[in-house]
Amino acid sequence: MNQTLLLSLEKLAAEQPDKISVSDDVQQLTRQQLIQHVETVAHELMEYQHQVIGLFADNSVQWLIMDLAAQRAEVVLLPLPLFFTPEQLQHALKSSGAVGLIHDRPLTLEANFLAESYLLSSLSMHFTVCRQLTDITLPAGTAKITFTSGSTADPKGVCLSNHNQYQVSQSILTVLQMQNVRHLALLPLSTLLENIAGLYTPLLSGGEVILLSMQQTGFTGSLAGNLQPLLNTLSHYQPESLILVPELLSALVMAAEKGWQPPQSLRFIAVGGSRVASELIERARRYGLPVYEGYGLSECSSVVSLNTPNHDKPGTAGKLLPHVDIQMEAGEINVTGNSFLGYIGKETPPENTVATGDMGYLDPDGFLVIQGRKKQLLISSYGRNINPEWVESEVLANPEIFQCILFGDAKPFCSAFIYSGLSDALVENWLSQVNQKLPSYAQIIKWRRLESPLTVKEGLLTTNGRPRRDRIFTLFQNELEAIYQESQYGIF
Repeated sequence: MNQTLLLSLEKLAAEQPDKISVSDDVQQLTRQQLIQHVETVAHELMEYQHQVIGLFADNSVQWLIMDLAAQRAEVVLLPLPLFFTPEQLQHALKSSGAVGLIHDRPLTLEANFLAESYLLSSLSMHFTVCRQLTDITLPAGTAKITFTSGSTADPKGVCLSNHNQYQVSQSILTVLQMQNVRHLALLPLSTLLENIAGLYTPLLSGGEVILLSMQQTGFTGSLAGNLQPLLNTLSHYQPESLILVPELLSALVMAAEKGWQPPQSLRFIAVGGSRVASELIERARRYGLPVYEGYGLSECSSVVSLNTPNHDKPGTAGKLLPHVDIQMEAGEINVTGNSFLGYIGKETPPENTVATGDMGYLDPDGFLVIQGRKKQLLISSYGRNINPEWVESEVLANPEIFQCILFGDAKPFCSAFIYSGLSDALVENWLSQVNQKLPSYAQIIKWRRLESPLTVKEGLLTTNGRPRRDRIFTLFQNELEAIYQESQYGIF
């Protein structure tokens, strides 16, 4: 397996062995200490070389050590989200052929699926052996398996090489031109974007990564709770970079508008996962949140394009990273240059090309514009094509509207389900403003309030916050039908 990332970190450790590279609320590790810990854990993992091991744990220094040790020991790592149900967890382990699971919490999997368990002393985590009935063949060179957050089907296991991952982190470094970055990881490290752009990139820049548990940061994947712990964490640790999903960005903008002072240390905030209205980005920047939108997908080892301080156009997903190229086929974005190795149990993808399923184009200045998911296109009963993410992003430009799901496929007008702390009157007022910017066929005519937020845990959102529209539609089908039955509107 390619170990360029580890060799680069070892080179940095040789140059400045005592520089802090990773920390949490109780410990700091220098570059040299990090490498030493990686070697110790890798030694314990050597017996599992070329086999798959799952990692089911909260953000921590140990998570990073395990990730790098797997590369050193040539173990295939399977990072698993904490919100996975026991059924999803077992499916991921079985389908990938995992021989064991490293975890920091009790497991509730089927007893006959698990064998012996012991403490992995070098990590202070448990290793539980999995009973496998069949051997799984993975594409040659597989170093990591990440499960996609597909919106219409069960997640698929994407097989990536170390080179896939290193290439993305190196390209981000090249376009950002930032050294010694101090990054605070807010998203789960099982999220590929945080794993690559939030661990590898800052470390390769010669910087430091701050890894706190999700409970400590106050962001557990939903903003239903109190935002204050997150604000306190940001103010206390004074990071230089962050990675956010749009919902989290909205919450920070709202806090800033109510008097919270964002850390002056912030130099770069990446936001991705779904489309972000340019108005929200500009609003964030006015309050000292240097936000830049990007675009990527698991099959390309995360980031494909990114706005940067040197090349920036809000409302777009930025310029392509130097290692990739794109072609358009009937409006769909196809990416070449860093294709994944294949899905678990599927044939290898052809000719290093990924059909993204996203509709878009390059504008005259070379910035990538994402119009929405090909399969999620709404077609009204009047034959108008509507990308729901476009309309939703305009609604979500108001940071006090946390979630907006648009409906209207085969219907005469658009309706929406909205989760917000605003009163009905204020939501109505905002929607009126949004509608003035939209063509008549895309305007929101009716809306209903969500009493509680849609969550990943309920299976209604993907891991990066995108709505699983088919499941949401099924859940609210009766209410939607009632909306359209009670309304009679003419042709727009």
